Amino acid sequence: MNEARQQRHIRSFVLRQGRFTPAQQRAFEQHWTRFGLEPAVTPPDYAPLFGRDAPLVLEIGFGNGEQLLHAGLHEPEKNFIGIEVHRPGVGRLMNALAAHAVANVRLYNHDAVELLRNALAPESLTQARIYFPDPWPKQRQQKRRLIQADFVALLATRVARGGLLHLATDWADYATQMLEVLDVAPDWRNIAGKGQSVPRPDWRIETHFEKRGLRLGHGVWDFIYERV
Repeated sequence: MNEARQQRHIRSFVLRQGRFTPAQQRAFEQHWTRFGLEPAVTPPDYAPLFGRDAPLVLEIGFGNGEQLLHAGLHEPEKNFIGIEVHRPGVGRLMNALAAHAVANVRLYNHDAVELLRNALAPESLTQARIYFPDPWPKQRQQKRRLIQADFVALLATRVARGGLLHLATDWADYATQMLEVLDVAPDWRNIAGKGQSVPRPDWRIETHFEKRGLRLGHGVWDFIYERV
């Protein structure tokens, strides 16, 4: 019983699937066997799944997938794994990957924490990317925020030394929390210096979601941490 309680965790999401279009449904029927990955209790060997051995990059919470599509197209030397719990976004991205004949992206439709524990081997990632995670703005909700001490400690075990964690948010107090959590985390070093952000790097596009936030007057903060 105690072990079961320890394995439960506060989820950083609530499933609000919205409208699941016929095209998104067809994506699961037509493309899941090509792009989709099923959760495993032990980490799979990803090289055969991609047909090659290449640096492995993880994006957690890819939303509608426009950034992950861009990465797959413009960083062909890398293999990408995307995690997203909301099926409409997964379906939309699979349709886009198929339309562009992208071969270096695979997707999980599952909880990120469970996948980090079970489906990724220690030090198997060269980079992890988390862009605009749900800010859970109300004080009573903030325990659901993904960027917490336990989570970044778990993530550190999956990123190889010298690898990177790239975060972005348009929510000011979440940016502050990210710094507070990661600047004291023993496994991570802020490459810009404690308390500092970096300019948006070339590999991250300005997404539709981000542009909407900027129109509303939000700031945007990027942070890059090295695994030490």
